[in-house]
Amino acid sequence: MSMPVAEVGSYKRLTATGAVCAGACQLLGFYVSSTNAGTVVLTDGSTAMSGTITPAIGFHPFRATVGTSLTATIAGTALDVTFFYASGN
Repeated sequence: MSMPVAEVGSYKRLTATGAVCAGACQLLGFYVSSTNAGTVVLTDGSTAMSGTITPAIGFHPFRATVGTSLTATIAGTALDVTFFYASGN
């Protein structure tokens, strides 16, 4: 039986590397409000969920189930990003 997909959730704004969600969650996507060649790598615990993403300004759907915890490693000169996620799996 498939898991229901969340349509709404919480948000977390980051401008530097940090935890998005401390436990299991569903990532819905992220909104980049400003960037100057900033990059992000998403990890579930210690497992990479993505390669290096160099996002443009705007909303980026990124639906994924996170089993452990969601961390965003932000690098480059500047990136202001808000992640949208639903707690729990």
